[in-house]
Amino acid sequence: MKGLVQTRRLLLLERAGTPRTHVFSSCCGRDYSGFSDRNLSYKERLRSGLADIKAEDAVDLFQSMIRSRPLPTVTDFNRLSSAVARTKQYDLVLALSKQMELIGIAYDLYSLNIVINCFCRLGRVCFAYSVLGKILKLGYEPDTVTFSTLINGLCLEGRVSEAVGLVDRMVEMRHTPDLITINTLVNGLCLKGKVSEAVVLIDRMIENGCQPNEVTYGPVLNVMCKSGKTALAMELLRKMEERKIKLNVVHYSIIIDGLCKDENLDDALNLFNEMEVKGFKADVITYTTLIRGFCNDGRWDDGAQLLRDMITRRIAPNVVTFNSLIDSFVKEGKLLEAEELYKEMIRRGISPTTITYTSLIDGFCKENRLDEANQMLDLMISKECDPNIVTYGILINGYCKAERVDDGFELFRKMSLRGVVANTVTYSTLIQGFCQSGKVEVAKELFQAMVSRRVPPNIVTYSILLDGLCDNGELEKAMEIFEKMQKSKMELDIGIYNIIIHGMCNDSKVDDAWDLFSSLPLRGVKADVKTYNILSELIEDLKRGGFAADASTIKMVMDMLSDGRLNKSFLDRLS
Repeated sequence: MKGLVQTRRLLLLERAGTPRTHVFSSCCGRDYSGFSDRNLSYKERLRSGLADIKAEDAVDLFQSMIRSRPLPTVTDFNRLSSAVARTKQYDLVLALSKQMELIGIAYDLYSLNIVINCFCRLGRVCFAYSVLGKILKLGYEPDTVTFSTLINGLCLEGRVSEAVGLVDRMVEMRHTPDLITINTLVNGLCLKGKVSEAVVLIDRMIENGCQPNEVTYGPVLNVMCKSGKTALAMELLRKMEERKIKLNVVHYSIIIDGLCKDENLDDALNLFNEMEVKGFKADVITYTTLIRGFCNDGRWDDGAQLLRDMITRRIAPNVVTFNSLIDSFVKEGKLLEAEELYKEMIRRGISPTTITYTSLIDGFCKENRLDEANQMLDLMISKECDPNIVTYGILINGYCKAERVDDGFELFRKMSLRGVVANTVTYSTLIQGFCQSGKVEVAKELFQAMVSRRVPPNIVTYSILLDGLCDNGELEKAMEIFEKMQKSKMELDIGIYNIIIHGMCNDSKVDDAWDLFSSLPLRGVKADVKTYNILSELIEDLKRGGFAADASTIKMVMDMLSDGRLNKSFLDRLS
C-alpha cells in the first residue's frame, strides 16, 4: 500500500509541474531501513543486492542515481527496474521508467521488455502493444522475451486466440517460442476448454523444433479427463511415452481419476498397476482417487484392500481419503462403518472438516437419529468447523421427513443468525414440511419471504406449494399462482398440470379439469401415467353427467396408447 501511495504521489506532483528533483526529495527526505548506509554510492547499493526492495528504498536509490554524474548507464537502471518488478510493484516501475525517459536515459530493448511485462501484469495489454510499437519505431527487433511477455499478458486476460496469432507472427519473424511461452499458451487454451487446439499447437511446435515437457501436457490431460475424454487422454499418455516425455505420478493420477469417474474401474486399476511396474510410486492422491471410485461403485472389498495397501506402504491417508470413504459408506447405508472411520480419523490426529461432519449428519438423518445428528452439528460448531447450507439443509430435511417441521424451522432461524443464507432447496424443503403438516398459512408466508429475499423459486418449489394448496382446499389461491406462472417465462411440465387438474377434480370442478386436460396438446405438454390415473377418476364423474369424448380427445388417448403411456382399458372408459 505504501508503494502505491508513493507512486501516486510521484505522478501527481509530476503532473502539477513540480520539479523532478523536488519530487524525489519530498518522497525520500527521511531514512529508510532498506539500506544500511545511505552514504553508499548507487553502484555499491546495486552490488549489495536488491532482493525484496521496498518502494521507498527504490525511489531513494533512483534519486541517488539521477543525481550522479556522469549519469548511470541504462543497464544500471534496468537492474533497479527488474528488482522492483520482481516485488510486483508494477506501477512504481512504470513511474520510474517515465522519469528515466524525461531525464534523457535512452531505453534499450531490455528496458522496454520490462515495461511491457508491467503493463501486462496490470491487465493493460493495449498499453503493452503500444510499447511494442515503440520498440519497432526505435529500430529494435522484438525478441523472444518481448513476444513471450505479450503472449502471457493476452492469456492472463483470456484473449487466447490473439495469443495464438501472436505466436504465428513470432514464428514468421524467425523467433522460436521457448518452452515457457508454449506452456503458458497451452494452459490458456485448456482454461478456455480448447483442448484440441492445444494438442495441435503442441504438434506444430514440435515440428518447429520446440520440444514440450511434462508441464506442457499436464493441463491437456486434466481438461480431457474432466470433459469425459479419458480415452483421448490415454492416447496422449502413450504419445508422451513415445516422445520420451518424463512422466510422473501426477499424469497417471489424472487419468486414473478420469477412468474412475467414467466407472472404468478395472482399467483404472490396470493403469495403477502399470504405473507401479514402471517405477512410479503411487501417492495419497492416487490411492484416494481409486478408493473413492471403488466405494462409489459398491466394491467395498477392493476399496478396503487399497486402504490396507496404502497403510502398509506407510502412505498416511489424509482427510480427503477419509471423507471419500465416510461419504461412500453413508450413501450405501453403512453408517456403523462410517462412524468407525470417523473415530480412526480422530485417533490419527486428522481434524474432520465440514464435509466429514455433513456426511455423518446425513447418515444419522437417513436412520432418523435426529438427536444424534443435532449433537454432531453442535460438536462441529464447538470445534470451530462452520456448517454450510448443505449441512443445515440435510438436517432440516431430516426434521421435515420425521414430521418435526417446527424443529426444522427453529434450526432454519439459528442458521440465519449464524449468517448462513438459505437457498431454494432449503425454502422448498420447509414449505413442503409445513404443507404436509397442514400449516399452509405458514408455508405461504415462507414462500413470500423467499421471494422478498430474492431467493428464486424453481419448478419444484412451485409444485410443492401448488400441491399443498390444492390438498388443503385452497384451489383459488393455487390458480392465482398457476396463472402467474403461465404468464412468466417459466417452462411448465406435466407435473404442474397434474397438480392443478387433480385439485380441480377434488374441488368438483370436473369441467374445468377436462378443459385443462384437453388443452395440453396445444400447450406442447404430453400427459403421463399420473395424468391417466387422475383422469380415470375424472371420466367416471363426467360419464355420470352424460359425458362423451370428442375426436381430439380420442386422438390424444390413441397417441398415449401407442407410446405406452396408457393401457387399453382407458379407451374403454371413454366409450
